[in-house]
Amino acid sequence: MAVLDQTVGASERERVDPTSRRTSTAETPPSEPLHAGLAVVLEDFAGHLRAERNRSGHTVRAYAADVRALLQHAQRRGCTSVDRLDIATLRSWLAAGQEAGAARATLARRAAAARTFTAWALRRGLLALDPGLLLGSPRPHRHLPDVLGHEQMRLLLDAAAELAAAGSATGLRDRAILELLYATGIRVGELVGLDIDDVDEGRHVVRVFGKGAKERSVPVGLPALRALREWLVSGRPRLATPASGPAVFLGARGARVDPRIVRAVVHRFTEQLPGGEPMGPHGLRHTAATHLLEGGADLRSVQEILGHATLATTQIYTHVSVDRLKAAYERAHPRA
Repeated sequence: MAVLDQTVGASERERVDPTSRRTSTAETPPSEPLHAGLAVVLEDFAGHLRAERNRSGHTVRAYAADVRALLQHAQRRGCTSVDRLDIATLRSWLAAGQEAGAARATLARRAAAARTFTAWALRRGLLALDPGLLLGSPRPHRHLPDVLGHEQMRLLLDAAAELAAAGSATGLRDRAILELLYATGIRVGELVGLDIDDVDEGRHVVRVFGKGAKERSVPVGLPALRALREWLVSGRPRLATPASGPAVFLGARGARVDPRIVRAVVHRFTEQLPGGEPMGPHGLRHTAATHLLEGGADLRSVQEILGHATLATTQIYTHVSVDRLKAAYERAHPRA
């Protein structure tokens, strides 16, 4: 039985979820030119993140935007040289953000960017002391991630398989995307970055490059491998162009698929599940991790599969599983 509208995956037309383009005006620093000396330092810092820290383009842009806002704030306080940056300026910058209604997570991110910047400036000899060492920040609230239940996930993948059976290239692709996201728990950026040589069918693994260009091999189950093979053999050749290169997943025009398209695919499938709420690829990552732990996988193995730098990041999924167990207990036990 098809769960989803038959237009999903059956059309060659790509539709991007408009919510993926939303930006917050509170995150955008005021359009204010920096003093020439501060502008040069900011550019050097961004270059350091790109070349020496090997940060992603997204991370570089986010940190650079935060540091630009910090330097603009310092400039308004009469500071036109980095060597005059002090803890009072850092704290007043965060306080201004808090008064403007910035979320705790936003303030925590800004504080992290400021500490990274001042530590770099100290190493470069631009600061005599590092004021960032004295900078505290609010700990962001850790919200438990939304996950799909086992039955919801089965219905979603069955619906994807039914739509793929219609034979459209995008239907085959979308099924392979959903199967692979759930089977591996990889991030959307890791999925769209996959090349054909990264798929090792013999060993049942895919090679992905995570944050900081860290490479890892992730196990893949047989259903996902079968869906991936069907896409590569029967779907991909119909979309491929000379510009496709080695990309595993392609958009309707033959280029490497855009992350926004993947988010739109997951969103359309999940929003039509019975009792389900629309979610993006990260929701399937949460779901995969939770189902692994519920199935008996140890926390360290899940950490390796997800590519988390620390075990503390993975531990949030144990809370999800405990909450689900408590809910099941309260539904089933006569004296709960």
